[in-house]
Amino acid sequence: MIIAGIDPALTVSGYGVIQTTGTSLSLVEAGIIKTVAATATPQRLDKIYRGVIKLVEDTGADCLVLEKIYSHYKHPATACILGQARGVICLAAHTAKIPLFEYSATRIKKAIVGKGLASKAQVQRMVSHVLGLKTQTPYLDVTDALALAIAHSYIVKVKL
Repeated sequence: MIIAGIDPALTVSGYGVIQTTGTSLSLVEAGIIKTVAATATPQRLDKIYRGVIKLVEDTGADCLVLEKIYSHYKHPATACILGQARGVICLAAHTAKIPLFEYSATRIKKAIVGKGLASKAQVQRMVSHVLGLKTQTPYLDVTDALALAIAHSYIVKVKL
């Protein structure tokens, strides 16, 4: 199974694609979809949408995984902007006819590190360890996306 995880944002959306074979996981591709703040929002959303469509086509992803939206009462505008990026990613999954899965941040952290309140650094180290990466990715957005994909692979195995 090929699983694509995406950490959505309007400026830098991280993505990570893994392949599961039996009990082993391997990295297929990881990177970012970056937009420019000076560009109009519709064009930025289009770039994210097209980037996700291309990612799914290029990697042959069987499913897409996103983190459930979390909004803090002090930053409602951030949640709205994030919601726009998530919306076009959900549309891309639907267009590509692949299932979309969503998990809370605490569930992802618990699956990866063993505790739901793990730090980003702990998640980053565990992602690198699980995938056998010699260096850690410089983008935490990419680490978060890979964590989504890895956690989904664990959750699916538990359900089987």
